[in-house]
Amino acid sequence: MRILLLSFYYPPDIGPGPIRAKSIVDALRVVSDLSGAANLSIDVLTTMPNRYHSMTADALEVEAFGEVTIRRFRLPAHKSDMAGQSRAFVVYANAVQRQVKNEAYDVVIATSSRLLTASLGAWVARKSHAKLYLDIRDLFTDTLTNLLANNPLRMLLPLFNWLERWTFRQADRLNVVSAGFLRHMQAVVPTIQPTVLTNGIDGEFLNTDFSLVRSNAMPLVLYAGNMGDGQGLHRVIPPVARALQGQVNFRLLGDGGRKQDLMAALSDSSSGNVEVLAPVSREALLNQYRNADALLLHLNDYPAFQKVLPSKIFEYAATGKPILAGVSGHAAQFLREQVPGVEIFSPCDVIAMERGLKRLLAGPRMIDRKAFCARYQRNIIMQRLAEDILSLGSHKL
Repeated sequence: MRILLLSFYYPPDIGPGPIRAKSIVDALRVVSDLSGAANLSIDVLTTMPNRYHSMTADALEVEAFGEVTIRRFRLPAHKSDMAGQSRAFVVYANAVQRQVKNEAYDVVIATSSRLLTASLGAWVARKSHAKLYLDIRDLFTDTLTNLLANNPLRMLLPLFNWLERWTFRQADRLNVVSAGFLRHMQAVVPTIQPTVLTNGIDGEFLNTDFSLVRSNAMPLVLYAGNMGDGQGLHRVIPPVARALQGQVNFRLLGDGGRKQDLMAALSDSSSGNVEVLAPVSREALLNQYRNADALLLHLNDYPAFQKVLPSKIFEYAATGKPILAGVSGHAAQFLREQVPGVEIFSPCDVIAMERGLKRLLAGPRMIDRKAFCARYQRNIIMQRLAEDILSLGSHKL
């Protein structure tokens, strides 16, 4: 069976997208070995590390091991803005089309947060007469509707809505990472019942002791992740840091399209208790989590974000550290029902965030989440996804 995986990001790039893509490859290999399937071949077409312009990582353009071949295409430099990302995707799409021109596949997999990678997968699958498996990590049209609400580019929304319908309706199987997406998917592609296989917790988190004993030190609240419009950190961190000056320190790790706005707002607030650092490697991140007293998660107050389930929830929960979460909708419900030791506040509500953080830091600094960690081990979740993919390929044969 010959499988093609399309993912715009892949390790050593960092973030949920690369981790998800690699976990699919790893799970396919494990399930194939367990089932005794013969002649499995996996081609991965992705990019050289490019998610953050402030963080570079070395990677081979062509990497082969066992039944897996990874090809990484070079992209023009960009700063995660919409124009730069659009140009980068055009380069990636053209490279993919050249690479698959004379190739044939049994199954094409596209794991996609932005719609266009999924659309590219649909095009390749149709050209190759292959089965199409879509792993949808975000509802791009929903997010775009919010981001472009006051932008002249909103005239492009009907085009993206059409492209989403065409793309999803090409799929033979669909998976979504959040149950909050199901109603949207039912409206767009009523003929397919998607599976819901979420993100999960990696073994390195399950095997790390994150406990920390600190005496007489000011509490440290850590945020690790993207700093774009979707996270809205520039709207909450400066005023809360100013209000809690001398009581709490904040450390923010990451990069993104709104980082400069965040830095400017912090400069104006002159609070002095916020440290903003560049993204760090996966290994260094584990140590950053260990040194934190609480972990911050925040999404902007866009209606689209009421449907999402951030992958960061699983990573944060695995540390056993208290979590301060500015989320609503499905993510808030998930946290209330499944993750102990969390203070939830409405996105962008500065007063509620301040009060929630004070309550959180007055409680225990380590929380027992063994049951949650056992339920959401990534390798178990991804093996189910791999079994679904391989069964799809066997139907074609």
